[in-house]
Amino acid sequence: MASWREISLRAEADCLTAAIGRALHCAVKFRQFNGPSLDLRHTSRHTASVQGPSTSDDNHAARAGRGVVSITASKLYFIVAGYAVQLLLPRLLGSPEAFGLYSSAMGVLSILTNVIIVATIQTVSKHVSADPDPEARLRDALGVQLALGAMLGAGLYLGAPLLAQYVLLDPLLAPLFRISAVVVFCYSLYAAIIGFLNGCQRFQRQAFFDLSYTTMRTAGILGAAAGGLGAVGAIGGFASAAVVVLVIALVGVGIGHASEQPLRLRAWLSFMAPLFVYHLCLNMILQVDLGLLKRTIAELALSAGQSAEAAAALASRYAGFYRGAQTFAFVPYQLILSVAFVVFPMVSHANSLGDAETTRMHIRGALRFSLLVLCAIAAPVSGASAGVMRIAYPEAYLAGADALSVLSIGMVAFSLFVIGATILSGAGLPQISATIALLGVLLVVSCNVGFVYAAGLNEAALQAAALGTSVGTCAALVLCALVIYRRFGTFIAPLSALRVLVASGVGFCAARMMPHSTALGAVAALVVGGMSYAGTLVLIRELAARDFQAVVDAMGGRRPPQR
Repeated sequence: MASWREISLRAEADCLTAAIGRALHCAVKFRQFNGPSLDLRHTSRHTASVQGPSTSDDNHAARAGRGVVSITASKLYFIVAGYAVQLLLPRLLGSPEAFGLYSSAMGVLSILTNVIIVATIQTVSKHVSADPDPEARLRDALGVQLALGAMLGAGLYLGAPLLAQYVLLDPLLAPLFRISAVVVFCYSLYAAIIGFLNGCQRFQRQAFFDLSYTTMRTAGILGAAAGGLGAVGAIGGFASAAVVVLVIALVGVGIGHASEQPLRLRAWLSFMAPLFVYHLCLNMILQVDLGLLKRTIAELALSAGQSAEAAAALASRYAGFYRGAQTFAFVPYQLILSVAFVVFPMVSHANSLGDAETTRMHIRGALRFSLLVLCAIAAPVSGASAGVMRIAYPEAYLAGADALSVLSIGMVAFSLFVIGATILSGAGLPQISATIALLGVLLVVSCNVGFVYAAGLNEAALQAAALGTSVGTCAALVLCALVIYRRFGTFIAPLSALRVLVASGVGFCAARMMPHSTALGAVAALVVGGMSYAGTLVLIRELAARDFQAVVDAMGGRRPPQR
């Protein structure tokens, strides 16, 4: 007779099969989001309808399948292009100070634009998909976003000198922020058009715009930097691409038509505002540390008697090193986001049916799978952090190696928190997800400032910033885990978590002990670390044949047996 653990693992493997098998389908609805949805219950209904046996549903599924291919390709292209910018730009700009200046401006801009994109696309897609007159909803959306974009863009443009001079202590950032205001305005309108296409299920057209914009943005940023225009030119190339793609989208899609029904602005904003707040908190947890590091280093330098110009330059140099570490630390999070896209409708559907056991199975399966994948990347990267930095950046950027080692672990915690927050949102508890995220922001901010001040004006401040962020993400994960366990009676099985931690330690040590003073040695260290991690999981029986079979079955399209 099978033991309780064998039964549990078999159920989780079946859940994994279902999750992987549905991942691409769910990517159709969620691909464009930079973070998981706070509340999109209409998606689970859509998913259920696609699985119906009718001819109409078969056509719908075929269209969705074509959309999967197009949008997945555009997403992969976006990721590759983004890393091309991050890896080539330090060399094109010529100095860590210039790259740090660019990164500091992009850190602020990314928080704003990510929130605008996510909240707008989800809101517009929701209203468009539920309305018989989508063109009217497009006109409404453009009207709302025109006002929002003008307000945010004007605020950033007018406030640029204050933000640069008094918040980040670097007047050189003011022109970058003013140019960034153009991006904020264009993104507000462009996101409405993409949300309209998504709500109408015009996925291939959506992918076309995304591919076109990614190409223009990458060419604009790298072209300006290669032309010697510096950080200001790189931001200008970004803004130029945003203007061009907005014009193309407006011409290609149109602006809809006026509605006979007046816009219910209160209902629109009541749906959008919680998304805005939640994703603002998530993006601040993820990226606010760079700005805090720049300000704190500048303050320390000023206290040490340096001039304002020298202090700002030193702070930009440290920001450049830290951004180099972030580039690789964020890899596990970007790769595991698809799990959040899958687990939301699965948990939402099971919870709506009152099926507690299936809900628990989905939670355990999603979290265990996420932990396995995250640690497979983070452990060897953390162990061979100096080699990883050496592969991509000039020698000076090795100063960020210790920060990468710590931040890689912090991003594992952050990624699991995002999965957990998505589970809570899928179960109808979005306000708890938002509250924990807000607490996480407060802790990240306080720990970053305190730890960097304690480290002082030296390269240890980079590791201190990474530690501050990691403390905040771990605390958010712990709070989320406690709420999930209290609500559902399950989380990651303690024994599984312990086994993965042991395997991660082995992978870390194997990568760290391998010589990685050259690029080739660094690659070898990563391979050895990854193989050691996987081999340890097999030896201690955390990974079994059923896990590999689950992946094979999912890729082959076989569904797990119904229970």
